[in-house]
Amino acid sequence: MKKTIVSICIASAMCTMMSCRSTEGALPLSSINGEWNIVEVNGSDVLTGENGTLPFIAFDTEKGQISGNSGCNRMMGKFDINANPGSLDLKGIASTRMMCPDMVTERNVLNALAQVKLYRQAGKNKMYLCNEAKRPVVVLEKREAGADLLKLNGKWNIKEVNGEAIPSGMEKQPFLSFDIKKGTIHGNAGCNLMNGGFETHAEQAKSISFPGVATTMMACPDMETESKILKAMNEVKSFDFLSDNEVALYDANGTPVLSLTK
Repeated sequence: MKKTIVSICIASAMCTMMSCRSTEGALPLSSINGEWNIVEVNGSDVLTGENGTLPFIAFDTEKGQISGNSGCNRMMGKFDINANPGSLDLKGIASTRMMCPDMVTERNVLNALAQVKLYRQAGKNKMYLCNEAKRPVVVLEKREAGADLLKLNGKWNIKEVNGEAIPSGMEKQPFLSFDIKKGTIHGNAGCNLMNGGFETHAEQAKSISFPGVATTMMACPDMETESKILKAMNEVKSFDFLSDNEVALYDANGTPVLSLTK
């Protein structure tokens, strides 16, 4: 019985080892476009973090840019969009430098991504990222658009702008309120009311931007904070949950420009 189990395990391992060798798996680069959850690293399942989400990676195959979250920190980088189909080099990924209670997942994710040389289809809505020896080191699963966006619904206080805490004792607490069903936002930048809409991209589950936000025209003793908030709103390109009650809004470079709390 033990011999049979061992034989099955070896056969299974061999199938996995061969999965990146098939030339049929050399899909066009566009096939990896969008956002993917990182569900497995070096044969081990990845556990969800404190906020109930998985590490993820997003590919922009038109610009050759990478973004995502490795388990604690945001990551960003570039790749060659002119490489041969099936080839992918992810060396040089940079990340922010926050410390979290569990950094093991993050280290494993970043170490595995640094080894990636190939991508291959692993089934419906799944992808293998493989090393130079053509062994899968990361398994990706396509993210479902919409679920994270729905969690934004409701009112959020603006806690920080560009890493600086909102001054205490302001006449009006800056806030941002989302109506996901209507696709609108409402809020206060510290003095004036804000109203407008937001835009997202179907293939990027955590993309968001705020084109054409309108404000009232009142003057207040302190307009500096408001100016910073409105400038940051114009720069927002994506969001990510840091916990169930905290979300960060990022610019195109993956730098947090606004921090929101319930």
